[in-house]
Parts: sequence; structure tokens; C-alpha cells
Amino acid sequence: MVETTGVADPLPVTLTFLGTELRDMTRLDSILTLVDAESFAPDLFNSQAAFSQIAYGDIIILNKTDLVSSERLEELEEGIRGIKSGARILRAEQGKVPLPLIIDIKIGDAGAYQEKAAEAIAAQTHDEQHSDHSEHHHDHSGHEHHDHSNHLENDGFMSVSFQSDRPFTLKQFQQFLDNHLPENVFRAKGVLWFQESPARHFFQLTGKRFQLDDDEWSGPRGNQLVFIGRDLDKDAIQQLLENCIAPVLLPA
Repeated sequence: MVETTGVADPLPVTLTFLGTELRDMTRLDSILTLVDAESFAPDLFNSQAAFSQIAYGDIIILNKTDLVSSERLEELEEGIRGIKSGARILRAEQGKVPLPLIIDIKIGDAGAYQEKAAEAIAAQTHDEQHSDHSEHHHDHSGHEHHDHSNHLENDGFMSVSFQSDRPFTLKQFQQFLDNHLPENVFRAKGVLWFQESPARHFFQLTGKRFQLDDDEWSGPRGNQLVFIGRDLDKDAIQQLLENCIAPVLLPA
């Protein structure tokens, strides 16, 4: 089982297994795409990577179905089938689906991946030859060079990291989430240290929903966060988080 990042294009990952020596040691069974039923919309990201995840997905798992209406689910399924006709869609809550429906289903044995890999490799070879030719001749064709490896950059996705060896105040961090979290942050995760709590808190955010799980500290305390989104203002996020840090109390 290979889990990619949430904004990965499946094709380059597929080529890793079909276009290298790994093709003789592995069998690509299928590609699964997980869709958040609460926050996803087919045109939400205007992103080639998000489009490709559905277009190349053999099975689309529509998750968090318990959080939305049946009308919303039907609209989503219609939108997904608009991207990929005949898509195999499974509905799930908390990501739970019967394993026989997604493991060892042998979709890859039909040879479709090999065709896609051959087409992609041929296109990449053509682009490389065209690029080499352009180094010696000015290119006036106006055609855009598409590079799957740069899809995150092309789509505007980026990550912002934050670290601090001082605790947050719970109230300030809650206000950040409620009132100041940028709308173009799609995902966040990290470890949090609050002045009001002795525990270590594992933080997960998807869309506007977040979850905190508690544990004991096993090393130095501190805050470590990563935000993933589109066209993020790094300095603004850094400052908002700095504002959440508890003030230093000096002795009287």
C-alpha cells in the first residue's frame, strides 16, 4: 500500500512502478482516491492534480458520508462521474470500507496502466527532445511545456511550517482557528503545547474540522505545525501563530 500526499498526481507515482525496474518486482493492483464528502467539490481547487486523482482513480471512496445529506452525496457522485464516466464509487464513514472491495481486486492486470505508462513515457520523451531542440532554436510555437513533476507548483499548492519552543494559549489558538484561519488552507497537522495543559496534543485539520488527541510528552516540549494550502501568505500565517504564543511571565 503506497499512500501519496493529498495533493499528489497519481500518474508520476504509477510511472515509478511501471517505468523502472520495479515493474519486474511489483504488481500494480489499483488506484484508490479518497474524497471528503463534506468539503469537496469538482471545481473547488481548479487543480490538475485534484482532477487527475479522480480521473486516474479506479475506486473513489466517498468518505464522511454521515456528515452530509443524501442530496449532497448524489450531487457529488454526479460530479465525480462527470470527470470519470463509470467511476466505481464506495461510500464510507471514517474511512471504513470492506477490504475485499479495495485489496487484490486486480484492476491493473487488464493492462490499462501499461498503456497509460507507455503514453506518458512517449510524451515525456517527446517533450525532452523538443526541449533539447529548443536550446538550439528559438521556440515561437507558444505551446506550454507540461511537467507532471511540477504539478504542485503549477497548481499553487504549498506548505508552511511553524515551530516554537514556547507554549500557545488555548484561547488564542482557538480564536485563530475560528476567526483567522485562511480559507485557502486545506490541511494542517502537528504537535501542540498549550500553557493550560500538561499533555502533548496531536492536531489534525481537514477543511474547517479539526481533531485533538492527547498523549504524554516523551521529549522536549514545543509546537510543530505544517499547513498545506494554495497560494498561502507565509508571513501572515507565521505572525498569526506568533500571536498565539503565551506571554513570558516575569517575577515581581
